[in-house]
Amino acid sequence: MRTGVLILPEERWTRAARTWRTFDELGYDSLWTYDHLSWRTLAEGPWFSTFPVLAAAAGVTRKATLGTLVTSPNFRHPVGAAKDAVALDDISGGRFVLGIGTGSVGAGDSNVLGRETFSRRERTERFEEFVRLTDELLRNPVTTFTGEHFSAYEARMIPGCVQWPRLPMAIAATGPRGLALAARYGQAWVTTGPTDWARGFTPEECLEAVAAQVAALRAACDRAGGDFDAMDRMFVVTDPAGDFLSTPDAFLKMAERYAAAGITHLVLHAPREEGIYAADTEALHRIATDALPAVREM
Repeated sequence: MRTGVLILPEERWTRAARTWRTFDELGYDSLWTYDHLSWRTLAEGPWFSTFPVLAAAAGVTRKATLGTLVTSPNFRHPVGAAKDAVALDDISGGRFVLGIGTGSVGAGDSNVLGRETFSRRERTERFEEFVRLTDELLRNPVTTFTGEHFSAYEARMIPGCVQWPRLPMAIAATGPRGLALAARYGQAWVTTGPTDWARGFTPEECLEAVAAQVAALRAACDRAGGDFDAMDRMFVVTDPAGDFLSTPDAFLKMAERYAAAGITHLVLHAPREEGIYAADTEALHRIATDALPAVREM
Protein backbone atom coordinates (compact mmCIF):
# COMPACT_ATOMS: atom_id res chain seq x y z
CA MET A 1 0.00 0.00 0.00
CA ARG A 2 1.13 3.54 -0.82
CA THR A 3 0.52 6.70 1.21
CA GLY A 4 0.14 10.23 -0.06
CA VAL A 5 -0.52 13.73 1.25
CA LEU A 6 -3.03 16.25 -0.07
CA ILE A 7 -1.82 19.84 0.36
CA LEU A 8 -4.33 22.66 -0.07
CA PRO A 9 -3.02 25.42 -2.43
CA GLU A 10 -3.62 28.20 0.08
CA GLU A 11 -0.16 29.39 1.14
CA ARG A 12 2.22 31.71 -0.67
CA TRP A 13 4.96 29.71 -2.36
CA THR A 14 7.69 31.10 -0.10
CA ARG A 15 6.09 28.98 2.65
CA ALA A 16 4.36 26.27 0.64
CA ALA A 17 7.60 25.14 -1.02
CA ARG A 18 8.87 23.97 2.35
CA THR A 19 5.73 21.89 2.91
CA TRP A 20 5.95 20.08 -0.44
CA ARG A 21 9.70 19.49 -0.05
CA THR A 22 9.31 18.17 3.49
CA PHE A 23 6.66 15.57 2.66
CA ASP A 24 8.74 14.38 -0.29
CA GLU A 25 11.80 14.04 1.93
CA LEU A 26 9.76 12.23 4.59
CA GLY A 27 9.11 9.50 2.05
CA TYR A 28 5.45 9.91 1.16
CA ASP A 29 4.72 8.23 -2.14
CA SER A 30 2.46 10.88 -3.62
CA LEU A 31 1.60 14.55 -3.17
CA TRP A 32 -1.65 16.09 -4.41
CA THR A 33 -3.71 19.25 -4.40
CA TYR A 34 -7.32 20.18 -5.14
CA ASP A 35 -8.18 21.70 -8.50
CA HIS A 36 -10.72 24.38 -7.61
CA LEU A 37 -10.94 28.16 -7.87
CA SER A 38 -11.88 28.36 -4.19
CA TRP A 39 -13.25 25.85 -1.74
CA ARG A 40 -16.19 25.65 0.66
CA THR A 41 -15.48 27.24 4.07
CA LEU A 42 -12.18 28.63 2.77
CA ALA A 43 -13.78 30.53 -0.12
CA GLU A 44 -12.87 33.95 1.27
CA GLY A 45 -9.26 33.02 1.93
CA PRO A 46 -6.22 32.68 -0.35
CA TRP A 47 -6.34 29.93 -2.96
CA PHE A 48 -3.82 29.54 -5.78
CA SER A 49 -4.13 28.03 -9.25
CA THR A 50 -3.47 24.30 -9.25
CA PHE A 51 -1.28 23.63 -12.29
CA PRO A 52 1.28 26.38 -11.56
CA VAL A 53 1.49 25.18 -7.95
CA LEU A 54 2.18 21.62 -9.13
CA ALA A 55 4.80 22.87 -11.59
CA ALA A 56 6.55 24.67 -8.74
CA ALA A 57 6.20 21.54 -6.57
CA ALA A 58 7.90 19.49 -9.28
CA GLY A 59 10.92 21.73 -8.89
CA VAL A 60 11.29 21.19 -5.14
CA THR A 61 10.50 17.44 -5.00
CA ARG A 62 12.39 14.48 -6.35
CA LYS A 63 10.54 11.20 -5.80
CA ALA A 64 6.86 11.59 -5.01
CA THR A 65 4.16 11.30 -7.64
CA LEU A 66 2.35 14.64 -8.12
CA GLY A 67 -1.25 15.11 -9.14
CA THR A 68 -4.65 16.76 -9.03
CA LEU A 69 -7.43 15.45 -6.77
CA VAL A 70 -9.34 16.27 -8.79
CA THR A 71 -9.58 18.38 -11.94
CA SER A 72 -13.13 19.57 -12.57
CA PRO A 73 -14.92 19.70 -15.96
CA ASN A 74 -17.17 22.38 -14.45
CA PHE A 75 -14.69 25.15 -15.21
CA ARG A 76 -11.88 23.55 -17.23
CA HIS A 77 -11.73 22.54 -20.90
CA PRO A 78 -9.97 19.29 -21.84
CA VAL A 79 -7.65 21.01 -24.33
CA GLY A 80 -6.19 23.39 -21.77
CA ALA A 81 -6.09 20.76 -19.03
CA ALA A 82 -4.36 18.23 -21.28
CA LYS A 83 -1.79 20.79 -22.46
CA ASP A 84 -0.97 21.68 -18.85
CA ALA A 85 -0.82 17.99 -17.95
CA VAL A 86 1.67 17.26 -20.73
CA ALA A 87 3.87 20.10 -19.51
CA LEU A 88 3.67 18.88 -15.90
CA ASP A 89 4.54 15.35 -16.96
CA ASP A 90 7.66 16.73 -18.60
CA ILE A 91 8.62 19.14 -15.79
CA SER A 92 8.23 16.40 -13.16
CA GLY A 93 10.15 13.80 -15.15
CA GLY A 94 7.13 11.55 -15.59
CA ARG A 95 5.75 11.86 -12.05
CA PHE A 96 2.39 13.45 -12.86
CA VAL A 97 -1.10 11.91 -12.52
CA LEU A 98 -4.20 13.75 -13.73
CA GLY A 99 -7.10 13.18 -11.36
CA ILE A 100 -10.55 13.93 -12.82
CA GLY A 101 -13.97 14.02 -11.17
CA THR A 102 -17.43 15.50 -11.63
CA GLY A 103 -16.73 18.39 -9.29
CA SER A 104 -19.12 19.41 -6.57
CA VAL A 105 -21.70 22.12 -6.13
CA GLY A 106 -20.35 22.97 -2.67
CA ALA A 107 -16.87 23.58 -4.04
CA GLY A 108 -18.10 26.70 -5.81
CA ASP A 109 -17.04 25.75 -9.34
CA SER A 110 -20.28 24.48 -10.87
CA ASN A 111 -21.69 27.94 -11.62
CA VAL A 112 -18.54 30.05 -11.99
CA LEU A 113 -18.83 30.18 -15.80
CA GLY A 114 -22.42 31.41 -15.53
CA ARG A 115 -24.99 32.07 -12.89
CA GLU A 116 -26.87 28.79 -13.25
CA THR A 117 -25.45 25.78 -11.44
CA PHE A 118 -24.89 22.68 -13.54
CA SER A 119 -27.37 19.95 -12.64
CA ARG A 120 -26.15 16.54 -11.51
CA ARG A 121 -26.95 15.16 -14.96
CA GLU A 122 -25.04 17.97 -16.69
CA ARG A 123 -22.04 17.48 -14.42
CA THR A 124 -22.03 13.74 -15.14
CA GLU A 125 -22.32 14.25 -18.90
CA ARG A 126 -19.53 16.83 -18.89
CA PHE A 127 -17.39 14.47 -16.81
CA GLU A 128 -17.86 11.58 -19.25
CA GLU A 129 -17.07 13.73 -22.27
CA PHE A 130 -14.12 15.40 -20.53
CA VAL A 131 -12.52 12.02 -19.78
CA ARG A 132 -13.05 10.67 -23.30
CA LEU A 133 -11.61 13.74 -24.98
CA THR A 134 -8.70 14.04 -22.54
CA ASP A 135 -7.77 10.43 -23.22
CA GLU A 136 -7.58 11.16 -26.95
CA LEU A 137 -5.66 14.39 -26.46
CA LEU A 138 -3.02 12.73 -24.27
CA ARG A 139 -2.54 9.81 -26.68
CA ASN A 140 -2.37 11.67 -29.98
CA PRO A 141 -0.20 14.50 -31.34
CA VAL A 142 -3.23 16.09 -33.04
CA THR A 143 -6.90 15.63 -32.07
CA THR A 144 -10.18 16.73 -33.60
CA PHE A 145 -13.31 15.95 -31.59
CA THR A 146 -16.88 17.19 -31.60
CA GLY A 147 -18.97 16.69 -28.49
CA GLU A 148 -22.04 18.13 -26.87
CA HIS A 149 -20.10 19.97 -24.16
CA PHE A 150 -16.49 20.01 -25.39
CA SER A 151 -14.91 20.11 -28.83
CA ALA A 152 -11.41 20.34 -30.23
CA TYR A 153 -10.14 21.14 -33.72
CA GLU A 154 -6.62 20.04 -34.60
CA ALA A 155 -5.55 20.40 -30.98
CA ARG A 156 -1.82 19.74 -30.81
CA MET A 157 -0.15 17.99 -27.88
CA ILE A 158 3.40 17.86 -29.19
CA PRO A 159 5.78 16.44 -27.93
CA GLY A 160 3.31 14.38 -25.92
CA CYS A 161 3.62 12.69 -22.56
CA VAL A 162 6.81 11.43 -20.98
CA GLN A 163 4.87 8.45 -19.63
CA TRP A 164 3.75 6.07 -22.35
CA PRO A 165 1.29 5.62 -23.98
CA ARG A 166 0.04 8.57 -21.92
CA LEU A 167 0.26 9.86 -18.37
CA PRO A 168 -2.04 8.11 -15.87
CA MET A 169 -5.54 9.34 -15.15
CA ALA A 170 -7.12 8.86 -11.72
CA ILE A 171 -10.91 8.81 -12.02
CA ALA A 172 -12.92 9.83 -8.97
CA ALA A 173 -16.26 8.05 -9.01
CA THR A 174 -18.76 6.09 -6.95
CA GLY A 175 -21.81 5.81 -9.22
CA PRO A 176 -22.29 3.33 -12.08
CA ARG A 177 -21.48 5.75 -14.91
CA GLY A 178 -18.36 7.06 -13.20
CA LEU A 179 -17.13 3.59 -12.30
CA ALA A 180 -17.59 2.54 -15.93
CA LEU A 181 -15.36 5.46 -16.94
CA ALA A 182 -12.75 4.45 -14.36
CA ALA A 183 -12.80 0.86 -15.60
CA ARG A 184 -12.29 1.92 -19.22
CA TYR A 185 -9.94 4.90 -18.94
CA GLY A 186 -8.42 4.98 -15.46
CA GLN A 187 -5.05 3.76 -14.25
CA ALA A 188 -6.24 4.79 -10.80
CA TRP A 189 -9.60 5.17 -9.08
CA VAL A 190 -10.40 7.65 -6.30
CA THR A 191 -13.01 7.65 -3.54
CA THR A 192 -13.56 9.89 -0.54
CA GLY A 193 -15.78 7.31 1.13
CA PRO A 194 -19.51 7.83 1.76
CA THR A 195 -21.06 10.28 -0.64
CA ASP A 196 -23.48 11.86 1.86
CA TRP A 197 -21.10 13.00 4.60
CA ALA A 198 -23.72 15.23 6.20
CA ARG A 199 -25.60 12.19 7.47
CA GLY A 200 -22.73 11.23 9.74
CA PHE A 201 -20.91 7.89 9.64
CA THR A 202 -19.10 5.71 12.12
CA PRO A 203 -15.64 4.43 11.13
CA GLU A 204 -17.18 1.00 10.55
CA GLU A 205 -19.85 2.42 8.24
CA CYS A 206 -17.20 4.37 6.32
CA LEU A 207 -15.15 1.21 5.82
CA GLU A 208 -18.24 -0.72 4.69
CA ALA A 209 -19.08 2.01 2.17
CA VAL A 210 -15.57 1.97 0.69
CA ALA A 211 -15.52 -1.83 0.53
CA ALA A 212 -18.83 -1.78 -1.36
CA GLN A 213 -17.42 0.80 -3.79
CA VAL A 214 -14.34 -1.36 -4.38
CA ALA A 215 -16.60 -4.33 -5.15
CA ALA A 216 -18.60 -2.19 -7.58
CA LEU A 217 -15.38 -1.08 -9.27
CA ARG A 218 -14.30 -4.70 -9.69
CA ALA A 219 -17.65 -5.51 -11.31
CA ALA A 220 -17.30 -2.49 -13.62
CA CYS A 221 -13.82 -3.66 -14.65
CA ASP A 222 -15.19 -7.15 -15.36
CA ARG A 223 -17.86 -5.67 -17.64
CA ALA A 224 -15.45 -3.32 -19.44
CA GLY A 225 -12.49 -5.67 -19.62
CA GLY A 226 -10.43 -3.40 -17.37
CA ASP A 227 -7.57 -4.69 -15.23
CA PHE A 228 -8.84 -4.26 -11.68
CA ASP A 229 -5.69 -5.71 -10.10
CA ALA A 230 -3.43 -3.25 -11.96
CA MET A 231 -5.53 -0.23 -10.98
CA ASP A 232 -4.34 1.96 -8.10
CA ARG A 233 -7.36 2.17 -5.76
CA MET A 234 -7.16 5.39 -3.75
CA PHE A 235 -9.02 6.46 -0.63
CA VAL A 236 -8.75 10.14 0.28
CA VAL A 237 -9.14 9.69 4.03
CA THR A 238 -11.88 11.75 5.66
CA ASP A 239 -13.14 12.25 9.20
CA PRO A 240 -15.60 9.31 9.12
CA ALA A 241 -12.60 6.97 8.87
CA GLY A 242 -11.86 7.65 12.56
CA ASP A 243 -9.06 9.11 14.67
CA PHE A 244 -6.30 7.84 12.39
CA LEU A 245 -3.81 10.67 13.05
CA SER A 246 -3.64 10.30 16.82
CA THR A 247 -0.72 7.85 16.76
CA PRO A 248 1.24 5.90 14.16
CA ASP A 249 -0.33 2.74 15.57
CA ALA A 250 -3.83 4.12 14.98
CA PHE A 251 -2.87 4.90 11.40
CA LEU A 252 -1.46 1.41 10.90
CA LYS A 253 -4.64 -0.21 12.15
CA MET A 254 -6.73 1.94 9.84
CA ALA A 255 -4.42 1.15 6.90
CA GLU A 256 -4.71 -2.59 7.58
CA ARG A 257 -8.50 -2.42 7.48
CA TYR A 258 -8.58 -0.51 4.20
CA ALA A 259 -5.94 -2.72 2.61
CA ALA A 260 -8.16 -5.71 3.44
CA ALA A 261 -11.07 -3.86 1.78
CA GLY A 262 -9.09 -3.53 -1.46
CA ILE A 263 -7.57 -0.05 -1.15
CA THR A 264 -3.99 0.25 -2.42
CA HIS A 265 -3.29 3.94 -1.76
CA LEU A 266 -4.25 6.17 1.19
CA VAL A 267 -4.15 9.96 0.83
CA LEU A 268 -4.08 12.09 3.99
CA HIS A 269 -4.81 15.79 4.17
CA ALA A 270 -1.86 17.81 5.39
CA PRO A 271 -2.83 19.05 8.87
CA ARG A 272 -3.87 22.68 9.07
CA GLU A 273 -3.45 24.84 12.16
CA GLU A 274 -7.18 25.61 12.40
CA GLY A 275 -10.50 25.02 10.70
CA ILE A 276 -11.09 22.12 8.36
CA TYR A 277 -8.44 19.38 8.53
CA ALA A 278 -6.98 20.94 11.68
CA ALA A 279 -4.69 18.48 13.44
CA ASP A 280 -1.31 18.15 15.09
CA THR A 281 1.08 19.43 12.45
CA GLU A 282 3.67 16.84 13.50
CA ALA A 283 1.31 13.86 13.05
CA LEU A 284 2.45 13.07 9.52
CA HIS A 285 6.10 13.29 10.60
CA ARG A 286 5.49 10.58 13.20
CA ILE A 287 3.56 8.44 10.72
CA ALA A 288 6.40 8.75 8.18
CA THR A 289 8.95 7.55 10.71
CA ASP A 290 6.98 4.87 12.54
CA ALA A 291 4.33 3.61 10.12
CA LEU A 292 5.17 4.08 6.43
CA PRO A 293 7.64 1.16 6.21
CA ALA A 294 4.99 -1.23 7.56
CA VAL A 295 2.25 0.23 5.36
CA ARG A 296 4.35 -0.40 2.25
CA GLU A 297 4.36 -4.11 3.11
CA MET A 298 0.55 -4.35 3.11
